[in-house]
Amino acid sequence: MTEPSASASASPAPPPGLQQLFAGMLLVALSAFGGGLSAWSQRIIVEQRRWMSNEEFLTGLTVARLFPGPNQINMAVYVGAFFRGLPGALAALAGMLLVPFTLLMLVGLVYFRFHSLPAVDRVLAGVVAAAAGMALSMGFKIVDQYWKDPVALLLAAVTFVLMTFLHVRLVPLVLVAGPLAMAWYWPRGNRPVDGRGDIR
Repeated sequence: MTEPSASASASPAPPPGLQQLFAGMLLVALSAFGGGLSAWSQRIIVEQRRWMSNEEFLTGLTVARLFPGPNQINMAVYVGAFFRGLPGALAALAGMLLVPFTLLMLVGLVYFRFHSLPAVDRVLAGVVAAAAGMALSMGFKIVDQYWKDPVALLLAAVTFVLMTFLHVRLVPLVLVAGPLAMAWYWPRGNRPVDGRGDIR
C-alpha cells in the first residue's frame, strides 16, 4: 500500500458543521489561557483541522482586527459566517464565549480571594510568558507567509514606524493604510489562481 502524499494530507478538510464550529472555537478559547488566542486559533483552524488556508485565515484575522471589539470574538464570527452564515456565526460565538466565560467568572472569584499569595503571582507570570511566546510564534508565521511580498513588508514596516516612533494614532492610521492596502491587493484579472480557486 502506498503512503499518501504530503499534498494529499495537507488538502483542505470538508466545511465544518455547526457542532464542529462550536467545538473548534471552544477548543481555541480553552487552549489560550493567559493570551495567545490568535496563535492558537491559527494552529487549530489552519494546521490541525485544515478548515482554512493560512492566507484565508490571515485575511479573516485582518478583517477581525479592523472592526471594534475583541479580535478573537470577531474572528469567531468571521469563521462561523464564512462556512455557515448566521447560524455558523452564532455557533462559533457560543463556543468562544459560553464555557470560557463561566470559567473566567470562577477564576476571577478565586483570584480576588487568593491574589495576595506569592504562589498565585508566580503562576500568573508563567502564564503570561507562555502567552508572549505564542504571540511571537504567530508573528513568525505571518512573516513567513508574506516574506516574499515586498509591498506587504513595506506596509508593515511603515505602520510600525508610524505607530512606534511617530506615535500616530491607530484609527487615522487604519483609515489611511487600510484603503491603500486593499486597493493594492484588490483582485485583478491577470493574477493567477491557485488550486482552491483563490486569487493569489
